[in-house]
Amino acid sequence: MTSAEPVRRARTLLLGCAVVLLAIGVVMIYSASGIYAMEKMKDSAYFIKRHLVYLVLGIFLARWASRVDCKALRRHTRLILGIGVALLVLVLVPHVGASAGGARRWFKLLGFSFQPSEYLKIAIIFYMADYLERKRETLHDLRTTVLPALFVLGLCAGLIVKQPDLGTAVTVALVVFILFFVSGFRLRVLAATTAAAVPVLLFLMLAKAYRRKRILAFLHPWDDPRGVGYQIIQSFVALGSGGIFGVGLGQSQQKLYYLPESHTDFIFSIIGEELGFLGASSVVLLFLIFIFAGMVIVFRARSVFSQLLGLGLVSLIALEAIINVSVSIGALPTKGLSLPFISYGGSALLANLTALGFLLNISREPLDTT
Repeated sequence: MTSAEPVRRARTLLLGCAVVLLAIGVVMIYSASGIYAMEKMKDSAYFIKRHLVYLVLGIFLARWASRVDCKALRRHTRLILGIGVALLVLVLVPHVGASAGGARRWFKLLGFSFQPSEYLKIAIIFYMADYLERKRETLHDLRTTVLPALFVLGLCAGLIVKQPDLGTAVTVALVVFILFFVSGFRLRVLAATTAAAVPVLLFLMLAKAYRRKRILAFLHPWDDPRGVGYQIIQSFVALGSGGIFGVGLGQSQQKLYYLPESHTDFIFSIIGEELGFLGASSVVLLFLIFIFAGMVIVFRARSVFSQLLGLGLVSLIALEAIINVSVSIGALPTKGLSLPFISYGGSALLANLTALGFLLNISREPLDTT
């Protein structure tokens, strides 16, 4: 077996898992949203048609990302991140960013929406991979390396929290901290930063009434089954109703207005109901294989920059999948994060497919040396 063979196999696994997850997403979005779409939009295919538009665009983005010259793109990481920060600022401007449910997170154009925080996830990973590779000789220098990196992270996370979107901000921070750790930041610096961030996170979680309600629903959902605990209880009902083999594709009862966000944040619960434990476990297994294949590509990448970029992208998809599934089974409070490649949500799908494209790009690098 040549040194490139494991990477080829990992690339095949990575792409295969992504394609299967995307196919599951198409089927389950239509199944979970069809009745709701007919009632609200007078078109049972309303959501799936929009999803397919984003999917086609995402495939083009993935193809571009898989073939672009990352060395050339790397020279513009400051500009890429700057655009992301500028978009986060603009989305907060009244009459520029669109608001819904008390949040201002989207730009809307021609009936479609774009969430800039999804773009920023890719941008900050790209920036940090370049920054940490360039600064690898001075990683222990607090003034010239550590503080500037923490400032960039704090600025981006703060703007996302302002939308407000605490779940995405925490996810971005976790991914960046993973990059800090593997790059060689001193443990005491990471520990001190974590110690300083925890009180801030607790304050943010408790400062807003709806966040406090989510925590109460997570801790004691049955205390208020028709109020704060309603959504997670309905998720339990969906997962429990599926049993081993499920009630059958398209036969979910919870999607009939019982489980809110059934085609977005809680689509895993509908998968568990319609396809059962075997179907839900298969989805989890696909993500595990995807993560494994991604890590094989990361470990065999030929540059520090590519390793950090790949690790950041794999960590992002892994964390989002873990958080979404954990919320559905009641292991974490509701976060509002979609299930990668499966949930309805155009901006997230574009970001996930772009991340997939860059991982495929990285997987080809070692082949150039054989």
